Amino acid sequence: MKLRALFTLAASALLLFGFAVQSAQAGQKITIAAAADLKFALDEIVVLFGKAHPGDQVETVYGSSGKFQAQIRQGAPFDLYFSADIAYARALKAEGFAASEAQPYAVGRIVLWSPSRDAGRMTLTDLADPAIQKIAIANPKHAPYGKRAEEALKAAGVWEKVEAKLVYGENVAQTAQFVQTGNAQVGIIALSLALSPELAKQGGYTLIPDKLHQPLEQGFIITRHAAGNPLAQAFASFMAGKEARMVMTRYGFALPGEVK
Repeated sequence: MKLRALFTLAASALLLFGFAVQSAQAGQKITIAAAADLKFALDEIVVLFGKAHPGDQVETVYGSSGKFQAQIRQGAPFDLYFSADIAYARALKAEGFAASEAQPYAVGRIVLWSPSRDAGRMTLTDLADPAIQKIAIANPKHAPYGKRAEEALKAAGVWEKVEAKLVYGENVAQTAQFVQTGNAQVGIIALSLALSPELAKQGGYTLIPDKLHQPLEQGFIITRHAAGNPLAQAFASFMAGKEARMVMTRYGFALPGEVK
């Protein structure tokens, strides 16, 4: 009986040790809600972060900044929120939904992009051409890139001429998809998407002068849900590091503390 009890105790100890090892290997997990313009850049940054944090998991969800803001207010369990408009992040901080200050991480640019036309030689006034029947922009009601597109079209004096041609994406990534699939001939999208390997091989782009719209100052917060979460804190710090900044620069973002 004593021998059997000893074997049982040993087996129990091994089982508990196995659970402990499995738990240690599983590591921590955070979920990031990020503006769609970050799709390619942030994916690369997450891979780099993962090399420094083996065993931990970072899940990214991309969409419109305005919709994510509303979801966080409703209790969505996001740990970090990267907005294409820092004002959205600041509003959440002011309302008590953030565990950090809103930190600027980039300034974005908008471009005309098309795989079917020579977008590199186009201007906003060219969008009034009757041959262009559909133009894609993100929905200005909740997508900062769409709002800046609307501002630029109005500043260029062509809004009334093109408004009937507009098709609206839920976010700037879906806007690019509309153009990719032929549902629009031209789109006003993020420079960061136009520079991505996927879109760069499909079409050209031209920068829209930033004097035609308000700056696309972007910022992030650690959410109240992640208060005291060391992995969320570590990722926030990583975003300010050299590796992450190099990726952001490669995708056309201007960075805090740099003149571009």
